Amino acid sequence: MRVISGIYKRRRFDVPRSFKARPTTDFAKENLFNVLSNHLDFEEGGVEALDLFAGTGSISVELLSRGCTQVVSVEKDREHYAFICKVMQELKAVNWLPVRADVFKFVKSTHRCFDLVFADPPYELKDLETLPDLVLGNGLLKPGGLFVLEHGKKNHFEAHPCFIEHRSYGSVNFSFFGVSADSEQGGE
Repeated sequence: MRVISGIYKRRRFDVPRSFKARPTTDFAKENLFNVLSNHLDFEEGGVEALDLFAGTGSISVELLSRGCTQVVSVEKDREHYAFICKVMQELKAVNWLPVRADVFKFVKSTHRCFDLVFADPPYELKDLETLPDLVLGNGLLKPGGLFVLEHGKKNHFEAHPCFIEHRSYGSVNFSFFGVSADSEQGGE
């Protein structure tokens, strides 16, 4: 796992071969952050991010490296969570909060709001198509915030009312969702 840009640029972390996680490719990650930099000002600071299905923590590290003031990483797998904690300790990243939890339960129970929510679930996840409504419906985004869902080519979200755009980089697809600063969001 390699950090592409920012204060941890060129740092590498060896991911155990036994991991089931499918890390976002460097090519897709670089293009993702080019798009994100048009929506969020990482350099000014103040960006708080939530990384769902964090896996190896690759996206979390990249977010921290680029200047996020806090990143919360949610990962259910015990070994992956331990790896994220190990990387956090190596980086001495005090603004990184790993949480070992089921994403669906976490999203329904948290009361925090974020500027950016990123989700990279397994592409074959049974309830993958429910994630935009779950994240947006539970008020996880601050006004003007952005939700990015990584998914396979079989999923299409263009008809979703909060859909902004879709980007494809090989087999990696990103759908972007937002809630305008003047609209009201929230759960039931």
